[in-house]
Amino acid sequence: MKMRIAASLLSGLTALILPACDEYNFSRLKPGESSMETVRQVMGAPAREWRDADGSQTWEYPRTPEGVVNYMLDIAPDGKLKAIRQVLTEENFARVQPGMTREQIRRLLGQPAREQYFPLKNEYVWYWRTPSNSGFDAYFNVSFDESGKVVRAFGSTEGRH
Repeated sequence: MKMRIAASLLSGLTALILPACDEYNFSRLKPGESSMETVRQVMGAPAREWRDADGSQTWEYPRTPEGVVNYMLDIAPDGKLKAIRQVLTEENFARVQPGMTREQIRRLLGQPAREQYFPLKNEYVWYWRTPSNSGFDAYFNVSFDESGKVVRAFGSTEGRH
């Protein structure tokens, strides 16, 4: 029982502290001015890097599993920070379509909070936490078939412990 309480407290503190750290770090970065090196110094190593044919890059900074944000930092071909994007948005959720690949979804939404396999359906589900004022944890979910293609996307809630 004490371990559950401690874990809940730690989880809650993490959810409060990370946004404050991000706000401070992002205030130190200036799109169009900050270099790739500055971004790495301020934010640390990204969880994932994507490189495009034109020389631009996208760096992923997830705040999952407890956070309700994931950030993508866009780096222009000249090595300067182009944009900081929070990608767990209704607009991005609406862009998820059947047939998209896991890689496309990861680049769109960032690292999921958790994954689960459902053997009777032969489906994998990725979950991202989303803001909720309802007293329940809210999630955006994407189901993939065994080949890694999106089958469907949907919202869900769970009671808080």
